[in-house]
Amino acid sequence: MNVITKTVSLPDGRTISIETGKLAKQADGAVMLRMNNTMLLATVCGAKDAVPGTDFMPLQCDYKEKYSAAGRFPGGFTKREGRASDYEILTSRLVDRALRPLFPSDYHAEVFVNITLFSADGVDMPDALAGFAASAALACSDIPFEGPISECRVARIDGEYVINPTFEQLEKADMDLMVGATEENIMMVEGEMDEVPESALLEALKAAHEAIKPMCRLQKELSKELGTDVKREYCHEVNDEELRQQVKDTCYQPCYEVTKQGLEKHARMDAFEAIRENFKETYAAAHADLTPEELEEKNGLIDKYYHDVEKDAMRRCILDEGIRLDGRKTTDIRPIWCEVDPLPGPHGSSIFTRGETQSLSTCTLGTKLDEKMVDDVLDKSYMRFLLHYNFPPFSTGEAKAQRGVGRREIGHGHLAWRGLKGQLPKDYPYTVRIVSDILESNGSSSMATVCAGTLALMDAGVPIKAPVSGIAMGLIKNPGEDKYAVLSDILGDEDHLGDMDFKTTGTLKGLTATQMDIKCDGLSYEILEKALAQAKAGREHILGEMMKTISEPRADYKPHVPRIVAFEIPKEFIGAVIGPGGKIIQGMQEDTGATITIDEEDGVGKVQVSAPNKESIDAAVAKIRAIVAIPEVGEVYDAKVVSIMPYGCFVEFMPGKEGLLHISEIAWKRLENVEEAGIHEGDTIQVKLLEIDEKTGKFRLSHRVLEEKPEGWEDRPARRPRREGDNRERRAPRREERE
Repeated sequence: MNVITKTVSLPDGRTISIETGKLAKQADGAVMLRMNNTMLLATVCGAKDAVPGTDFMPLQCDYKEKYSAAGRFPGGFTKREGRASDYEILTSRLVDRALRPLFPSDYHAEVFVNITLFSADGVDMPDALAGFAASAALACSDIPFEGPISECRVARIDGEYVINPTFEQLEKADMDLMVGATEENIMMVEGEMDEVPESALLEALKAAHEAIKPMCRLQKELSKELGTDVKREYCHEVNDEELRQQVKDTCYQPCYEVTKQGLEKHARMDAFEAIRENFKETYAAAHADLTPEELEEKNGLIDKYYHDVEKDAMRRCILDEGIRLDGRKTTDIRPIWCEVDPLPGPHGSSIFTRGETQSLSTCTLGTKLDEKMVDDVLDKSYMRFLLHYNFPPFSTGEAKAQRGVGRREIGHGHLAWRGLKGQLPKDYPYTVRIVSDILESNGSSSMATVCAGTLALMDAGVPIKAPVSGIAMGLIKNPGEDKYAVLSDILGDEDHLGDMDFKTTGTLKGLTATQMDIKCDGLSYEILEKALAQAKAGREHILGEMMKTISEPRADYKPHVPRIVAFEIPKEFIGAVIGPGGKIIQGMQEDTGATITIDEEDGVGKVQVSAPNKESIDAAVAKIRAIVAIPEVGEVYDAKVVSIMPYGCFVEFMPGKEGLLHISEIAWKRLENVEEAGIHEGDTIQVKLLEIDEKTGKFRLSHRVLEEKPEGWEDRPARRPRREGDNRERRAPRREERE
């Protein structure tokens, strides 16, 4: 067994090791990555040949966490890991986005990357290690890959940039970024920030890249040692260079002219399609000797070559003339119109339209009972702010059925969630859900979701700290050419045909979230700095347009929004409010019609009372406050008779507070029994609290003191206290003593 282990050190001295040759040896490549007690197994398998007709990179990245890694059982009836959680899908996407651009453009064989968390102690964060493990597995294989890459998390904590922070450290951070990069270039960025300046983002990227470089060098060493630096040969494309040149010569100029016209999306698509179909017809007429099968094969090549021509024409028009597909300049933002409260039913709603991208978003306010329970391997918590993103096929004019939520919807929704979540007040009592339905799409629907989400929150009356806007930036940069163009508010085609998709969200104060994917070789910090500055100007413009519609949150909620009152009680009263088996709290909910929740946090009881009307809330709050009220000596209470005894009756004078009203304290006259006073179980009687026993906590109550003392009444003198030891000293002698 040829086991090879390599180790790399992080800036703070912690180490990450990768081991190969011991596990999963039938995979094309496999490594076990370890950082302290966190261990991930990454494997990669690639098909030997491509499926006929495949003209893309069929890469599948799957990240999976075993509950046994943290010594836990999965939930559910089967007690078995099921479908991937949102966290696992998001981690899979992080790996995929960094790896995919580095496979050769003509490589079309299926490749499966699997990363599994087998051990975790809840200290180190495994998602930051998944990209490193996946790339190392590829380095151990002969699958063609133009890497290696690695990923790491960088957090800013007290002004310092920390690489791969622990869970505990991350709680103190005001910046959380995941960065994927080769030794030379940054490939992928995603993260959230607490309104930080653009300069801080650049510094974080530099710190992350410096940490990634030795990880890449380690993989190169490993690949050489294994002999896998020489990759397998393949031939997944059969090209016709003469046809390629013919398509370029014939179609380039017509494509260029269409690009300059600034047509809307569907008109532009029709114009480009007409050029391609005309060429096909001309070619078919000139090659009548071809069989239908041969002609179909040639048409497939024409589609491919024409796509390259269309891409080149778009890029050259932007670089040489500064004219984009829709006629805008590089810094122009598409026309924007907004509307709030278009839907009467939701608690808040908005429409945000930018060019041909449109989001209809709703905001729903709920109680603590509406929280989402997260039950991941290393995260068992509750979410108070939810954002769901939907992308139906009709948004792009596609005629196909709408299926379940895919990875793209989860990823885009998560980015928008990150952009907005920091603006909700820390102690906001409501659970908030935003749903963004994309009704039209032509570029950056996730950023439209951020804008529409902000408007819906303000329409609902949520007191957000500051409004947030978002923008997607693009880049056109040809290899070996100094000339480049940074594009503001990119179209879908500019994303597809360009070199960068760089999304940023933020307030006027600073950035709140970002996501960047790079498809070109080399991206200088100078270009990034320009892109960030241009994005800031674009976000401010968009925010200005949004503020014309609604400039601040509504002063009050809409009538049909459930009202919530939140307050704190001493933790020792939590049990009294709940009652045995929940009897007290359930009774209060039935009596008032309100919903009551109570939790212990930070040593106090956090109470929430919600109801559709003020009367129900007031009634419930009054009942709770009565339970937690501290009885005061000398106060008069309306008490309910709970039970009757020969020596008196027990009364409840405060919720959860009972005491004995002794028969001698009912009236000034002597009573033979309680019934003689006309008192029955269930009656209400006024009592005065005379005393609280310091040792037992028992309450001494009286009713008679509230009535006028009869004339001539004389209180019996108090019994003389017995001297300690009197009985023992004066006892009669025992018989045996007398004898």
